[in-house]
Amino acid sequence: MNLHEFQGKEILKSFGVAIQEGIVVDQLENAVESAKKLTELTGTSWYVVKAQIHAGGRGKGIVEETGSHGVVLAKGIDKVEETVKGILGGGLVTLQTNGKAKKVNQVLIAQDVYYPGETEPSEFYMSVLLDREKGCNVIVYSTEGGMDIEHVAEHTPNKIHKEFIDPKLGLQGFQARRVAFNLGLSGKAFKEMTKFVSCLYKAYDTIDASMFEINPVLKTSDNKIIAVDSKVTLDDNALFKHPDYAAMRDLNEEDPTEVEAGEAGLNFVKLDGNVGCMVNGAGLAMATMDIIKLSGGNPANFLDVGGTANAERVEKAFKIILKDTNVKAILINIFGGIVRCDRVAQGVVDAYKNMGEIPVPIIVRLQGTNASEAKKLIDESGLNVHSAVVLQEAADKVKEVLA
Repeated sequence: MNLHEFQGKEILKSFGVAIQEGIVVDQLENAVESAKKLTELTGTSWYVVKAQIHAGGRGKGIVEETGSHGVVLAKGIDKVEETVKGILGGGLVTLQTNGKAKKVNQVLIAQDVYYPGETEPSEFYMSVLLDREKGCNVIVYSTEGGMDIEHVAEHTPNKIHKEFIDPKLGLQGFQARRVAFNLGLSGKAFKEMTKFVSCLYKAYDTIDASMFEINPVLKTSDNKIIAVDSKVTLDDNALFKHPDYAAMRDLNEEDPTEVEAGEAGLNFVKLDGNVGCMVNGAGLAMATMDIIKLSGGNPANFLDVGGTANAERVEKAFKIILKDTNVKAILINIFGGIVRCDRVAQGVVDAYKNMGEIPVPIIVRLQGTNASEAKKLIDESGLNVHSAVVLQEAADKVKEVLA
């Protein structure tokens, strides 16, 4: 589950991580009042207005309706309303939105932390995530923080450092100090960074996060270390342990079809193809997507109906798949191990009849217990449903109906 920047910062702050303070606004008329309140809290006189969407690259992104960037500095209280108006409610397109605009339902009005002082501010990059190859968590960090971190990773990977954390020992003090040393810090900034790294890792570990990314981590002109941004992904499988974090879920940022499928107990991921898939079991679903690709089609979704493919679940799955107007055929691939194939076949027939007319051909491949009885049920139903026993036969039928 992804979180907004302001939500990630709230979590970081609760673990002792210093952050760029801000106030969330979802209505234009509250913008100026919120900015004044922020001035009372922090003393800031300039304000950074940040679009809150689940996508990176907001600073370089463009709001379609106004031409504004997704992150804009308002140099004074008199500029706040105009700046917020240029972002709030608009559709923001960034490098991570695949060319599509994401509506900005709320903005974060944050304090300006790039104030003048005894030293020059410095931007760093830092993230914590699981390194699957090594089987342990890793802190990834660089002196080259900011909006061009992707360019750094591609062209100068030597500037990116990694600190691997032994799962039996956790983050050790010398490792936090090594991070600060490799970032070229000394004195107060060195101590502040050591504390920052320790608190950041504790937050990541405690809340069962999949990833914490802070870009940039800022050394201010007075040698404080603060999180200016935050990108946080939580492990969906651990949310039951953290109901307070689960409540932070923003359904407006998720695909409505995937949300509906989740509520129906279906594992669904939307893709960009033309053949809908309905399968029981994730492994079989992946194999089915491969065979669709090999037969000349493209999978329109990943959909695992689970072990109980009854009429009700099949009907819900049909309705979800058919919401995608690009779907030209549906392939149902069920292995009847625990569930009997004839019951699945009856579920398909009943669901089809309940829905009336289904505008695309359906190919049903059932293998396992009572597979022959299932094929007979499908063949004798009189519906626009094609049966198959082996997977290649199903693939050939997909190719045939798409031709």
